[in-house]
Amino acid sequence: MTTFQSFQRSMFLNYVFGSLIAVFGVGSLFIFHTLTLTLNEIVLLILIMVGSVGIMGVLELRSYFRHVEPIKKWLVGEQTDRDTVHRAYIQLHRFPMLTVKRILGPHLFGLSVPASLVAYVCIERSWIDLPLIYIVYAWAGAILIAIMHALIEFYLTARTVQHVLRTLHSSYSLSFSLPPTEQVSMKGKLLASTLFTALFPVLLFVLASQVRLSEGRVYTQQQYWSWASVIVAAITCIALVSALLLFRNMESPILELEHSFQAVSKGEFREVDNVYSDEFSSLVTGFNDMVKGIKVRDHRNEALLESFFTVFAATLDARDPYTAGHSERVAAYSVQIATYAGWEEDQIDLLRKSALLHDIGKIGVRDAVLLKEGRLTAEEFSIIQQHPAIGERILKQVQLPAELHPILPGVRHHHERYDGKGYPDQLSGEDIPIFGRIMAVADAYDAMTSDRPYRKGMPIDKALRIIEEGKGTQWDPYFAELFLELMTVTSYSVKESAAGFE
Repeated sequence: MTTFQSFQRSMFLNYVFGSLIAVFGVGSLFIFHTLTLTLNEIVLLILIMVGSVGIMGVLELRSYFRHVEPIKKWLVGEQTDRDTVHRAYIQLHRFPMLTVKRILGPHLFGLSVPASLVAYVCIERSWIDLPLIYIVYAWAGAILIAIMHALIEFYLTARTVQHVLRTLHSSYSLSFSLPPTEQVSMKGKLLASTLFTALFPVLLFVLASQVRLSEGRVYTQQQYWSWASVIVAAITCIALVSALLLFRNMESPILELEHSFQAVSKGEFREVDNVYSDEFSSLVTGFNDMVKGIKVRDHRNEALLESFFTVFAATLDARDPYTAGHSERVAAYSVQIATYAGWEEDQIDLLRKSALLHDIGKIGVRDAVLLKEGRLTAEEFSIIQQHPAIGERILKQVQLPAELHPILPGVRHHHERYDGKGYPDQLSGEDIPIFGRIMAVADAYDAMTSDRPYRKGMPIDKALRIIEEGKGTQWDPYFAELFLELMTVTSYSVKESAAGFE
């Protein structure tokens, strides 16, 4: 079912529901429960109502088709130029008030005028034994019932329009805003609904009582209360339905905004579809502007954070020109392994950040040891082994946000060995944090294949053989095997990817 067909169907069901309650519910009850009629008079009045409903239907349909035309051009004609879409958007927001106008115009007069004229003829010809003043009472009742019908249809149509607009927001990028002149103020809705709920039961009961008393018959107390209880019950139900529709009309945007604010507090920045035609439209616009502002701020903060990681990595590489680009390459290899393993994007991003900073602790190692070209002494190697712990300590002092705390284990444990002979904590197997296990493979491979002042980088094949032999002892067998498969499948393009990552 297309969006327009769904809209038409909902409008039809709304109309049937409202008509059953108003015209055929309260109206019929008002006529047949209040008046004392013969069987022939009842049949004649039913025929008058049926004929009048037909005339009313023709007039109201003509008005409806005229009102729905701009919407149809967009949804059925598929005209997506901005002017057509804008007219349809405005017309959708107008539709609840247009529905009220149809009911108080073609609906009311299309039904009441023919019915009054035919009833007048029938009374004049004595086919119906009622005073002519009853036609005036009928008009008063028809106006009250039409107002009730219009109020019910207004809220039902508003819900239908909101559903259509919500569907269109998910399919199109609607960037229109509703002009204040097109808004139906909450004050107006509350005033109209409150007055109706307060006055309608009283006025309708007074009118029904007047008709009842005009018959000049004497009723027992039991007969009066039997009649009055039915009228009061019907009026109470109508007032309850109206109050419920008003409540839901106000509750829906409040709940939606409440849920959206809760989502924002959890870090989920989703804009709300602006489908409202009252002051809530401005409130939703303000909320969406707030969300956009938060997104812009977060984007800037993310860019600053990325710069922070890049500057740290570049600062470290600048100390040793022979290891320039090492952090970026280790990050690229680590990302390739995690992607090949099917990790989620957020975890891959954390791994990349951790890999970029994995050697940040070397800032705390003096140049005489860090830049030494020959073999390190046992004491010097012991100093080098401290850099993972130094790096973790540096990052803790930076006071990273909570969502970046998962990068710390990778920095501290990227030199652990799977057999427990690594450093700084001699962890083994699955006790080694997963970031550390992946980065250990990436770090070792880049160290083996990169040139140093005291040696040339070894061939790729030899480095891969060493990783193959070290599975389960130096490196996690699963991630080591993934890396070997990746290098084989991509014909060493990972190396090229790492170079591009720089």
